[in-house]
Amino acid sequence: MFFDIGAGELLGLALLAMVLVGPERLPKVAVEAAKWVKKIRDLSQVATAELKENLGPGFENLQPKDLHPKTFVKKQLADLMEEQPVSKPKRPEARIDPDLI
Repeated sequence: MFFDIGAGELLGLALLAMVLVGPERLPKVAVEAAKWVKKIRDLSQVATAELKENLGPGFENLQPKDLHPKTFVKKQLADLMEEQPVSKPKRPEARIDPDLI
């Protein structure tokens, strides 16, 4: 479920809301909460779209969860590894300095 809340926890929260708010005001509070959730969802979609637009090409598939620093770095490194094969650097040959002999 949403935010990892189970059915029992959701039922408990509903009962708690009914006790705290009261059954006569609960529908109004639920409608207001739904409006706030819709506003927040719309705001996050607009912010994500603006972020994609401002970052430019290469970020078309950007998701908000991708902005976590670890996820962002892993994704960018994976993209780089797919584009350019990494070659092992050559080790320099060991040479003996004639002055030390």
